[in-house]
Amino acid sequence: MRVRIGMLAASASLTLSAVSPAVDASARDTAPGDLVSAEPSAFHPLPGRPSASAAWKIHYRSTSATGEPNVVSGTVIVPEDGRTGPRPLISYAFGTLGLADPCAPSANLPKGGLAEGGLVDRLLRRGWAVVVTDYEGLGTPGEHTYTVGRSAGRAVLDAARAAIRLPQAGLSAESPVGIVGYSQGGQAAGWAAELHSSYAPELRVKGTATGGVPARLEELPEIHDGSSGAGLLLMMAAGQDAAFPELKLDSYLNADGRTLVQAVRSNCLAIDTTVGAYKKMSDLTVKNPLSTPAWRNRLHESDLGTRAPGSPVYLYHATGDELVPYDQGTGLRRSWCARGGNVHWRAVLLGGHASGVVTESASATAWLAERFAGRRTAGNC
Repeated sequence: MRVRIGMLAASASLTLSAVSPAVDASARDTAPGDLVSAEPSAFHPLPGRPSASAAWKIHYRSTSATGEPNVVSGTVIVPEDGRTGPRPLISYAFGTLGLADPCAPSANLPKGGLAEGGLVDRLLRRGWAVVVTDYEGLGTPGEHTYTVGRSAGRAVLDAARAAIRLPQAGLSAESPVGIVGYSQGGQAAGWAAELHSSYAPELRVKGTATGGVPARLEELPEIHDGSSGAGLLLMMAAGQDAAFPELKLDSYLNADGRTLVQAVRSNCLAIDTTVGAYKKMSDLTVKNPLSTPAWRNRLHESDLGTRAPGSPVYLYHATGDELVPYDQGTGLRRSWCARGGNVHWRAVLLGGHASGVVTESASATAWLAERFAGRRTAGNC
């Protein structure tokens, strides 16, 4: 039975009382994308500068990496532009913000200051509604399943379903949907594109714009071990362990490793990457978990490129990306193209990982606008 929410203006909020990702019994009678709660929120692209929009924080049903029902939070934002009737909807997946609940987009969009807030504002100025997922375990009970692709892709698709089912948003089942994400969000958007046809075929997905995609996680430890990105390895290990407790991360860590992993679990990005920078896994572990078959198998389960997306994709990657190597992007392009995907590929010639999302945003947005306008694309495989 779908949860119906009304009279939000008269009621300050409809909030969760005893719902957690370890789902209550009633969750078994609901469907992915069903609303659990909604309450008024706000969107500030910059601190102290609200946008001309209405916003709601939502909790909605989704599905974990292991196929269990869970609850994920997010934010629905709709332009206050006088337009009536259904409009396009973007399901937006943020890049890495951290593992602790205060890092969640829904906790920060009302305050402003998120680096991608301006990009969300650009989409709203097009007249499009936007829903931003917090991902599994970020802003809800439990730990964030960082880099677990299947969980993230489902959260992105179910966020779109939830936004459509929020009466105040003015959307409908006929609303065209676009998917957008970069870095961690690029992995989530890529997984959403691959899962759409099987997991949420009723969504009218017109295209996915995804960049800086970590398509093959197993290759990252060798690149980042002992480098400035070593903290990201700790985050990845913690995220995989959150999804698959049988991996028993703590059993591989020495005292220093346990201290650092607890630090990344408890803080947001600036702290996460700083505390682990230039650390070697050999200095933090009694045995490197990322080198064991059990861990490698789980990392492989998040590989992208094993199936073609069900709708066109705008895929881009910076040639100078220092965190997610360029060949991860070109490899994903080859895999999707070999499986018959409709892929528009763009090599970003200037800048590195952090700048890629900004420098390519205008082109990616224009490409999505063409998809919403019904124009066909053959890609450039």
